[in-house]
Amino acid sequence: MLQLLHIHSHRPTVWSFSRANTWWESIVPAFTNRQWVDNFRMSEETFMYLCNKMRPALQRQDTNFRVFVPLKKIVAIALWKLATNGEYRSIGHLFGVSRTTVCRCVQQFCNAACKVLAPEMICFPDQEKLKEMAAYIEQKWGLPQCVGSIDGSHIPIIAPQECHVDYFNRKGWHSIILQGVVDGKGLFWSVCAGMPGSMHDARVLRTSGMWELMERGRLFPACTRNIYGANVGHFILGDSAYPLQNWLLKAFPDTGRLSAEQLLYNKRVCRARVVVENAFGRLKGRWRCLLKRNDSSIELAKTMIVACCALHNLCEKHAEDYQTELGIPAAVAAEPMVPLAQGAEEEGREVREGVMRHLNIEI
Repeated sequence: MLQLLHIHSHRPTVWSFSRANTWWESIVPAFTNRQWVDNFRMSEETFMYLCNKMRPALQRQDTNFRVFVPLKKIVAIALWKLATNGEYRSIGHLFGVSRTTVCRCVQQFCNAACKVLAPEMICFPDQEKLKEMAAYIEQKWGLPQCVGSIDGSHIPIIAPQECHVDYFNRKGWHSIILQGVVDGKGLFWSVCAGMPGSMHDARVLRTSGMWELMERGRLFPACTRNIYGANVGHFILGDSAYPLQNWLLKAFPDTGRLSAEQLLYNKRVCRARVVVENAFGRLKGRWRCLLKRNDSSIELAKTMIVACCALHNLCEKHAEDYQTELGIPAAVAAEPMVPLAQGAEEEGREVREGVMRHLNIEI
């Protein structure tokens, strides 16, 4: 009897179902830099930087019943899911873990990325950064005081059980909307994700926190520039779906009777706005979970979107190679960015006059 009590007093032992782990343990360590980018969308150096960033939020300890998943493996599993949108079961077989573990790793990583990575990678610019962004765009496209472009993109999802009609977009499928604002280099500095796909872009903007900050004048500081006798503050560019504001400009409606200055202004606006379309294309090209239908819950899909935007900025800032075979969706493919030709001072003057006329219309 005493022997039986002694046996049952032992601490429980760690247990798990034995799974093959050859690919992760033996093959991945021998990857070349190109293979790292092909499989995880980033170099091993950037991958290690990301792991160190996420360590405080993702580091786990063994329990009496389960061995923890190493940090690098958690990050690799999540990146694989975000990059391929593969099934949890297939990813589990690849990494030698259960389907439940894959799901848990993706959720933990995306939640941690929203709390740790996104605030650093996606943040509203301060006054010095705004000046830098405006100078870059003016030099490249001849638009003074412009600090970025705004647009929306539909992310496919499985139809939710509640209010599924709200998520049925005009293109004929269920989605949630990603509203993004990017600078001249295609880096996101404002992201709003999760609005139902049936919602109009203008309403998404008015519902976002960015609208309230702009209306209160708390986002762009009172930093104006005198252009041909008028004080012009910073502004962003939008397409025809957005409302005209003193901080949001768009092209003149094509009535067939536009002046030469207005046509030139429209040309420059369209070229400058290509950067946001290219950013969405590169975002979805790298992280295919945003391009294919996401079968996760709405809440998880939102965190995945924000995590992908943060990872996009990380890859762009670290100059990670973007493989053209990843494929930019045809809907967002556009002409390349075209810098101002040397000696185009006269065109620049006409563009600035176009900006002023547009501001005067709104005012």
